[in-house]
Amino acid sequence: MRNVPPVVKNLIILNVVLFIGTWVAGYLTQDENFLVRYLGLHYWKSEYFMPVQVITHMFMHGGLTHIFFNMFALWMFGSVLEQVWGARRFFIFYMVTGLGAATLHLLVIHLQYMNIINHVTEFLTTQPDAGGMSVLVQRFWPQYYQDIYTDLIKAWNADPANPVYIGQAKEFIALLLESTRNIPTVGASGAVFGLLLGFGMLFPNTQLMLLFPPIPIKAKYMVIGYGALELVLAVTQPGSNIAHFAHLGGMLFGFIMIRMWRTNRGNFY
Repeated sequence: MRNVPPVVKNLIILNVVLFIGTWVAGYLTQDENFLVRYLGLHYWKSEYFMPVQVITHMFMHGGLTHIFFNMFALWMFGSVLEQVWGARRFFIFYMVTGLGAATLHLLVIHLQYMNIINHVTEFLTTQPDAGGMSVLVQRFWPQYYQDIYTDLIKAWNADPANPVYIGQAKEFIALLLESTRNIPTVGASGAVFGLLLGFGMLFPNTQLMLLFPPIPIKAKYMVIGYGALELVLAVTQPGSNIAHFAHLGGMLFGFIMIRMWRTNRGNFY
């Protein structure tokens, strides 16, 4: 750590401290999400949302693998960029890409939530039935389908004229909407993808060695590959627990910042 630039070093230390703090708080309160509830990024319609989470979520992580790979990438790419740009410019770049990632992520979450609300409203304003409930749950909450099928849909199919099941369907939907609003997002991945983009733009022909498969690849091709992969995953897996649009947001804002700095070249190099 003696040879790690100061901003990268302090960012790594802060992330590790909060990761340990999350574990300790979870152990003491018997609630593993205790600290995440306050510092993780929540959708602004969530009861747990606080504006400061737009920053604090960047220093929280969901597991050992999550923090390890993020901190490894921060050390590998961030150290080079901080040495090139200096501490102040690097810190600004890191924070802006992280905030940009959060902004795009929240926007996408809002659009997805509004889409769910539209389908829920359509279901409830027509004649609700077991088939419509089945389609709705399988589309937006497939992970809960088996439980809801056992508790409601199966019985509703057997007695479709019973109005009690409409009330139960509304209760289930309200709980599912609440759980959707309250999903937290944590991690430095948005800013890390911004660093990856920055490294690829500054050192496009630098050879990097992939881990899987272990082959060399130029930085510019790795950036393009990661960006394309994230875009495909973001479009094809809208309900994923990985914030692909946040990764794309970090890369997008990183690209914009570097283009702005290059336009004003006298203040860049």
